[in-house]
Amino acid sequence: MFGAISGRYDLANTVLSLGVHHLWRKTAVRWSGARPGMKVLDCATGTGDLAFEFEKALAGKGEVLGTDFCEPMLSKAIEKGKTAGSHVRFETVDVMKLPYADQTFDLASISFGIRNVQDPQKGLAELGRVVRPGGSVIVLEFGQPKSAAFGALYRFYSTQVLPKIGGLISGKPDAYEYLQNSSNQFPCREAFLDLARSTGAFSKLEYRPLTGGIAYLYKLTRAEKL
Repeated sequence: MFGAISGRYDLANTVLSLGVHHLWRKTAVRWSGARPGMKVLDCATGTGDLAFEFEKALAGKGEVLGTDFCEPMLSKAIEKGKTAGSHVRFETVDVMKLPYADQTFDLASISFGIRNVQDPQKGLAELGRVVRPGGSVIVLEFGQPKSAAFGALYRFYSTQVLPKIGGLISGKPDAYEYLQNSSNQFPCREAFLDLARSTGAFSKLEYRPLTGGIAYLYKLTRAEKL
């Protein structure tokens, strides 16, 4: 499905979010504490936007690796990186089977991807495994607004408007119906923290709502011992 919409994925994201998704990623990088010299893993990187944002924070000192198991998406990320003169590396990898040793990275992240993982708990456990003790796993994901009034407005947009516009842009309306449905059903706020806590990989778990709860940002601090 993601391969089929990869060609117009970036355009659809920008139109459907009115560009706000770029601000969400910038906020994620700021909250992560990413700084020069760090080694960062971005899983389900898609077309690479969050990986490139981390690269800016590292200011030429450190390493960013973007992974995804959708090769058409990665092809777009590689193309964007070459055009921008980026040094981010990309690899075809499944987040549930990361081929990296324990404690390899200072930070790991996944944006708008964990709800699409076949076993989210296993994916989170893997992200925690490859991060050093005290390091962070940053998760950016859609959720459900708390406010009843805003929630009703957003539900109308996400069920009646978003799939139609996304379908027109991508030619794949079913894909955007899936994206909306999966967002509506995936746990957010404390329910997501409970899911992450069940892995036993994290000692501190926090979240922040973004744009009234349309999306949520989670910071999961890796425990000293697993």
